[in-house]
Amino acid sequence: MTATLIQNQSSGILLNNISWKTYEFLLNELAQQRGIRLTYDRGKLEIMTRSAPHEKYKILLNNISWKTYESLLNELAQQPGIRLTYDRGNLEIMTPSAPHEKSGELLGNFVEVLTDELNVDICSLGSLTCKRQDLARGLEPDKCYYIQNEDAVWNKEQIDLNEDPPPDLAIEIDITSSSLDRLELYASLGVPEVWRYDGNRLIIYHLEGNEYAECEVSPTFPFLLKSEMLRFLELRRTTKEKALLRLFREWVRSQIQFQP
Repeated sequence: MTATLIQNQSSGILLNNISWKTYEFLLNELAQQRGIRLTYDRGKLEIMTRSAPHEKYKILLNNISWKTYESLLNELAQQPGIRLTYDRGNLEIMTPSAPHEKSGELLGNFVEVLTDELNVDICSLGSLTCKRQDLARGLEPDKCYYIQNEDAVWNKEQIDLNEDPPPDLAIEIDITSSSLDRLELYASLGVPEVWRYDGNRLIIYHLEGNEYAECEVSPTFPFLLKSEMLRFLELRRTTKEKALLRLFREWVRSQIQFQP
């Protein structure tokens, strides 16, 4: 299954393989929310809403229970093309655009090159659902990695953030902007470092206490300047992917030889 974006006077998302139980959960919880229409046909759930054109890739639902959020997570677990973000009753359903996905893959490739050249073990978990019921918050990064805490999770089939540490690094592509404050969610979950890229601007965030501070250099990779990462991101406009990654690998090697 993939989520299908419905584009007409209204905007909406079509989800497949949704149970009748989940449909009824949503019907009950959305009964008082205006502007939302649900249509269900043998496992296909269409959620329609009127929204601005720039919001065509997302829908925000209010007054959604944790039970319904987890039910949707389970039914969409094997179905690509959907991102769910939950914040204390607010549920955003998003279908990332092609530029969104390409940027995430490229930054992820940078992390793979860095850890490979540094000979650092890494546990890559893609869009792992990071959630905690006690906080009533959950989200799926575009990419996430265990690096400093790799040894704590590398052989685990399931990761529970009530017991396990959060990912050490999350990549957040903000081309399709979220209606929710995802950075606040990352902070509440305790993710130490977040790279956020909107197609033009790259920001490196480091968690200090309960809030993020912007950095010019990655705390995880101390020689990795934000300006250098942005330079390679901009090169993709004129350089094919494999050639770009070769250039990035050569640059990383040139930096490592000067490290103590």
